Amino acid sequence: MMKTAKLLPVLAAFVLVAGCSGYRPAPAAFHEALYQPYVLDAGDSLRVTVFDQDNLTNTYSVDQAGYIAFPLIGSVPARGKTSKQVEQSIAGMLRQGYLRDPDVTVEIDRYRPVFVMGEVGAPGQYSYVPGMTVQKAVAAAGGFSPRANQNNVDITRDINGKVMTGRVVTSDPLLPGDTVYVRERLF
Repeated sequence: MMKTAKLLPVLAAFVLVAGCSGYRPAPAAFHEALYQPYVLDAGDSLRVTVFDQDNLTNTYSVDQAGYIAFPLIGSVPARGKTSKQVEQSIAGMLRQGYLRDPDVTVEIDRYRPVFVMGEVGAPGQYSYVPGMTVQKAVAAAGGFSPRANQNNVDITRDINGKVMTGRVVTSDPLLPGDTVYVRERLF
C-alpha cells in the first residue's frame, strides 16, 4: 500500500506532462511566410485589366486546379504564382497572335477566406482583409467563448505546399487560407 501511495504523485506528473505534449510552437517558416510575396491559390479572385480591351477586362477566380479561365488564351496557371507573374503570363500569351503589345495589369480583388473554429461565438469561414490578425479574425467570428484560451491559438497554414500547424499569440498576423483553432482553457 505504501508503494502505491509513493507512485501516485509520479503517475500524476506523467499524466500532466503527457497532456502538455500537444504544444507545438510555430516553426520558423511560419513567420518567414509573412514577409514573402503573396502567392495565389484556389479561392482567390483577380481583377485583370487589359488596356483598351474592355471585353477582356474582368474579374477572374482561381479554380480548384489553380487556373483562371481567360478569353482567347484559355487556362492560365495561377497557383503558386504572384499577381505580377500571372500578369506577365497573360501578356505573353496575348502577344502570340491576339494583341500586338498588350498592357495587362493583375491585382487581387478578393483573397481566399480564413477559417475560425473552436471556442468562438460563431465558428466558420470569414473574408480575409490585409493586415488581419488572429484577434481580428476571432472578433469577426463573434469573439471568444467564456471557456476560450485567450492567450494563444493554433494556426494551420500551407507553406510552399506543406501544411504546418503552430501555436501563436493572438496579436500575430494571418495569411489568406489560414485556419485558426481557439482551444479551451484548462481552468
